[in-house]
Amino acid sequence: MGMNRDMMAKLQQMQQQALKAQEDLYAQVVEGTSGGGAVRIEVTGGLAVQSLSIDPEVVDPDDVEMLEDLVTAALNEALQKVQGLQTQQLSGLAGQFGINLPR
Repeated sequence: MGMNRDMMAKLQQMQQQALKAQEDLYAQVVEGTSGGGAVRIEVTGGLAVQSLSIDPEVVDPDDVEMLEDLVTAALNEALQKVQGLQTQQLSGLAGQFGINLPR
């Protein structure tokens, strides 16, 4: 039993919309911060680190661990935001086609 033309057209439309959603996601940039903004990191929706800035005030050669913790916290915050964007994109796309995703 083959697919009818309407089904094929709908699948092609879904594929095009999924590719567009992925492109849109990759173009978005989120920011994660820690230490009251002393460490800032920008990550794209494609999970590429775009920039990292560190306030010189928090650079203490005797306490590298603290700086590592601040960078890790900022990165984790940014990655959580990307995950939120991904969920939002997927939910929107699924909703267009009448698919209910579990929460």
